[in-house]
Amino acid sequence: MSEAPTACLLIIGDEILSGRTQDANLNFLGERLGALGIRLKECRVIPDVPSVIVETLNTCRALYTYVFTTGGIGPTHDDITTACVAEAFGRKVVRHPEAVRRLVNYYGHEPNAARLKMAEVPDGPDVDLIDNGVSIAPGFRIANVYVMAGIPKIAQAMFEALAPTLRRGDPMLSNHVDAVVREGDIAAELTDIQNRYPHVSVGSYPFTSDGKHATSIVARSTDKAAIIAVLAEVEALMRAKGGTPIMGTLL
Repeated sequence: MSEAPTACLLIIGDEILSGRTQDANLNFLGERLGALGIRLKECRVIPDVPSVIVETLNTCRALYTYVFTTGGIGPTHDDITTACVAEAFGRKVVRHPEAVRRLVNYYGHEPNAARLKMAEVPDGPDVDLIDNGVSIAPGFRIANVYVMAGIPKIAQAMFEALAPTLRRGDPMLSNHVDAVVREGDIAAELTDIQNRYPHVSVGSYPFTSDGKHATSIVARSTDKAAIIAVLAEVEALMRAKGGTPIMGTLL
């Protein structure tokens, strides 16, 4: 079995770091990439600073099969992602003729200079547009870097358009079991379970239920049988600690 492809998400924008805008793209991409068998290994949130964007992009594209960026490809002065991607690849910024055509058709007339900025891409025949079924202005791909909008609805549409082109691995599966049991009361035994199932990611997440301390244990793996085995042991452990476990549904 070949090694699963890997990915990194770069969330670009001062508005995310300031807390003014809440990011929703990480949650979406984490789930969708996992379902495609692509391991999202890292996410970085970086500011609208050209040197930071260029350096981070060059670092990450050498480490992972795919790099996805969100944010910074709109019509305003602080939308600098395209220029930074071009710099990272040693390219010039040009207006893609097909992107211009789409914008003209969408607006019904020649767009103004600000809107035409959304037709800009790095130059070169290896640059492909990423379709945008929501607001027409496309994203683009260069090498293993996929540049998408920051608006979640548009980013999701772009991802679904590019998803068929991605190399896939075995899909990541998950399930969970919950009980009114304190996390600290099962920590030692959970460590032992994790050590015996190294190819299963076992996560522990405390929460409250009717004012009582409870814990949700999540098992993630490409191996369905291993997930079932792990959660069976966790379920027995929770019962031994006085809990009444509730098993989730394998996803």
